[in-house]
Amino acid sequence: MNKNRYKKARDQFIAHGGIMSTGEAISSGIHPRTLYAMRDNGEIERLERGLYRLADLSPLSNPDLVPVALKIPKGVICLISALAFHKLTTQLPHEVFLALPQNTEPPRFFNPPLRIFWFTGKAYSEGIEENRIDGVSVKIYCIEKTIADCFKYRNKLGLDVALEALKEYCKQKKRKLDDLLYYAKICRVEKVMRPYTEALV
Repeated sequence: MNKNRYKKARDQFIAHGGIMSTGEAISSGIHPRTLYAMRDNGEIERLERGLYRLADLSPLSNPDLVPVALKIPKGVICLISALAFHKLTTQLPHEVFLALPQNTEPPRFFNPPLRIFWFTGKAYSEGIEENRIDGVSVKIYCIEKTIADCFKYRNKLGLDVALEALKEYCKQKKRKLDDLLYYAKICRVEKVMRPYTEALV
């Protein structure tokens, strides 16, 4: 590979935080042959279809959430995946739980596996926090919104998952019960949650 071409390509990767999609690489002036040569030589590693990362960087601290955030910008990490991020569950999700706006086409052929939930209105737009993980901005619902969502989907996830999260949350000194009830109203589970919340506080 031409050394100058390789250096320019590597510089572009560094400018993008070490991770680029095929489209971003080509738009940045990296020729497809250069990109594939870097892959074949082990200079970059494939994170997901059409997504590459410099191979000599430190391992990703969260190899599941980062590719999802990069490939699906409208996606918001939710439910059990969000609980795991906030350390409010003993569940170990084997798929990434992801919220998308209703009528959004689901991504195909994704690894790690995705479990998609379509949210509407404020149930989608409220409570989103942007967290920096491995230099990438990852959208994740805040703790209070996540708990309300778990009660909303308790028939799919199990009431025990929602109750475990609520119990752990109520032990925290920085709990925000007004926020919790606000999101409970948005998710239409205020009547369901209130008795459990009052019993735990």
